[in-house]
Amino acid sequence: MSDKPQLKIGHLPITDHLVLGMTKAKVSKRVETLNHCSLETISLGGWNELGEALSQGELDMAFMLAPYAMELYHSGLPIKLVSLAHREGSIIVTNKRANIHKIEDFQGKTVLIPYHLSVHHMLFDELLRNAGLTVGPGKDVVFETVAPTQIPQYIEWDEAGDIGGYIVAEPFGSVVITKGQGEQFKLSNEIWPDHPCCVVVAKDNILQKYPEAVQELTNSFVSSGKLIHEKPDTAVKIGSEFLGQSEEVMKRVLATGDKVTYKNLKPNLQELDKMQTYLTQVISALSDKIDLETFFDDRFVKGL
Repeated sequence: MSDKPQLKIGHLPITDHLVLGMTKAKVSKRVETLNHCSLETISLGGWNELGEALSQGELDMAFMLAPYAMELYHSGLPIKLVSLAHREGSIIVTNKRANIHKIEDFQGKTVLIPYHLSVHHMLFDELLRNAGLTVGPGKDVVFETVAPTQIPQYIEWDEAGDIGGYIVAEPFGSVVITKGQGEQFKLSNEIWPDHPCCVVVAKDNILQKYPEAVQELTNSFVSSGKLIHEKPDTAVKIGSEFLGQSEEVMKRVLATGDKVTYKNLKPNLQELDKMQTYLTQVISALSDKIDLETFFDDRFVKGL
């Protein structure tokens, strides 16, 4: 078909976005054919870069943090939520040099988070508050935002152990752990089981002009998610290539099948509302709450 669009989809090199890598691999190996579009994946180094690329029209779709997508929608960017990208998938890692053994040991330390508009911010904040610790400049714990790809370098450079640890999407927890520089403290699903995190969004003009293409891609992402769980060895190899990580790191993330899950990609608006309520009312990260029913174009996941 001569008018078949090439859709540019942005993502970060994290396992949260692996269904995109699986779909790309299936298409390139001709295991699967896209009849309504061709696919170009664009890997960005951080959340700001991804948001800017989407805002400036360089991307048609994006895999991104749900709260960041909400904020862009609130600011007037013409995007809609199409599906979840995954569930769970993040990890709290302690810096070995900081001697952290329990949550109270984070007092007086800096904690790295991947973005202020994230479920990571919410989960770590909740963990600290429940332990009676305060967060902010001059308080018990200070959050510092660092792009996921840069976090391992921050830990490597922190000889004094000023950074207590961090919360991030895999594989950037396992990267530090396999180097012997950090230890697993807690998985995000231990704080909020089956929690949402990243979503798939599409520009309004793409949804209007190419709904068949969006449906085709969504179907492929769902089948890719199932494939990751059914064939973890294949997922490790494809993930290693797509994310630029060693197979050792990818095995640590994917082998057990319970660190990050891809089985239920249908958004639950109550879960997303829980997230946006916390990020507006408990910590002032989001500008305001949005109408989630208007934000969510539910056409593409009706069959899930």
